[in-house]
Amino acid sequence: MARYRSYRDLDWPLLVVALILCALGVLQIYSATRDTHWQDAWWKQLIWIGIALGLMWLVTSIDYHTLLGQIPLLYAISVGSLVSVLLLGRLVFGSRRWIKVLGVNLQVSEFVKLVIILVVARYVSELQSDEIRPRDLLKLGLLVGLPAVLVMYQPDLGTGLTYLPILAAGVLIAGVKWRYLAIIALVGALTLPVGWYFLKDYQRQRLVTFLDPSGDPRGAGYQVIQSKIAVGDGGVWGRGVTRGTQTQLRFLPATHTDLIFSSFAEEHGFVGVVVALGLYFLLLMQIVQNAQMASDRAGMYVCMGVAALLLFHVLVNVGMVVGRMPVTGIPLPLMSSGGSNMFSVFMMLGLVNSVRLRRLVN
Repeated sequence: MARYRSYRDLDWPLLVVALILCALGVLQIYSATRDTHWQDAWWKQLIWIGIALGLMWLVTSIDYHTLLGQIPLLYAISVGSLVSVLLLGRLVFGSRRWIKVLGVNLQVSEFVKLVIILVVARYVSELQSDEIRPRDLLKLGLLVGLPAVLVMYQPDLGTGLTYLPILAAGVLIAGVKWRYLAIIALVGALTLPVGWYFLKDYQRQRLVTFLDPSGDPRGAGYQVIQSKIAVGDGGVWGRGVTRGTQTQLRFLPATHTDLIFSSFAEEHGFVGVVVALGLYFLLLMQIVQNAQMASDRAGMYVCMGVAALLLFHVLVNVGMVVGRMPVTGIPLPLMSSGGSNMFSVFMMLGLVNSVRLRRLVN
């Protein structure tokens, strides 16, 4: 194996921090699902982590320039896969988000995130000017908007929105005039009333509940209210593993998936929350450091796209559990139970390592 692809050159601090977060997630999944019909979720999570590590190494071993060169094909496959999900996907709670591959239900929209990162990175790195022009904004908006709309049509508004911070990071770093941003913000504000009519009833209810959870405490506001109680109940040091009342008495729903941070805060307290958020900060800083060391603009944009996406996930999920963001079903990276998100996150870390290992290669 070439020197620049040796195990020694991997970003080990990045991997170690990611695995510590995974360990915290497995511990909390075990605690939150004890004596329930999801009680095997913790060891399944271990299996997902093992597979995800293999996928990370696979992506790391591929030169990211090769992936950037295959963007037209990857983008076509992504759009085709999203269309296939709408036509053939498994229907769960009124949504078609999963498709069975080799006996495993995979959420295709999670893997499309990697393609969006590569699409934006290639486009903005090939710009000949020092700033993005209106037609570039339009092209990028269409390229990112098409898969985002397909995901929202599943319907999965939360995952569809996660594509936008990747676009925003690319545009802002590449350089854009403030008047263009002001125009985009104005157009977005004017189209909000129109977008309201395209939302599903439960999505509208979530937005209304976000403004006033107490308006429907036993219905749409139940999750947010119970989540805030759980977070406050943790105090400074927490109640301890398997001892959280909101979690163990099942007042708090989705304790091992979307609201895992609520149950974590209840059982590990303010100190545990600070540790977890500190680990996420270190993870993001490692990714940004790799962006700074990238050998070219494309590599830098790839790393910053990954950082922007993970930051969005953390901010929205943590904001959701304390009532500062609407409930959107966005998982907490590396901690929430689930295979597809775990796979996609580690594959993104593989992209970051691919950039790192080739930083000294001409």
